[in-house]
Amino acid sequence: MPRRNRPARREVPPDQKYNNVQITMLINRMMYGGKKSTAQRLMYQAMDIIEERLKRDPVEVFEQALRNVAPSVEVKPMRVGGSTYQVPVEVAHYRGTTLAMRWILENSRNRGGRNMAEKLAAELMDAAAGQGASIKKKDDTHRMAEANRAFAHFR
Repeated sequence: MPRRNRPARREVPPDQKYNNVQITMLINRMMYGGKKSTAQRLMYQAMDIIEERLKRDPVEVFEQALRNVAPSVEVKPMRVGGSTYQVPVEVAHYRGTTLAMRWILENSRNRGGRNMAEKLAAELMDAAAGQGASIKKKDDTHRMAEANRAFAHFR
């Protein structure tokens, strides 16, 4: 990554079924070995499961889950005078969404269940309800930032 200027953000096209950019972003992160059609199929199956179980719009549930899981602060290691401090830093909206997607996928993969579509659907429903492993990860991140608030002046 260059030190001087940041590369331009790539424009992500919305997905085919729900016309939502964030769903495409999750599909791209879910992909293994370039198998996008498999990732799309799993995502759409998960959305169908959510719609079937909750009788709500699955896109609303998905977006609520992302909002609930996205952190507002995180800690970054900063080296000051030979020692490294965990300094709490505000999280940009884009990074918060990225972290939320990463945590949801990681925890749905580690979850017990029959197949990935069901595990992803269950994790999204739990996150939308404010519970589950992804929400715990966010709370742990916030707790770590709160514990290291004394080092905030190093920012």
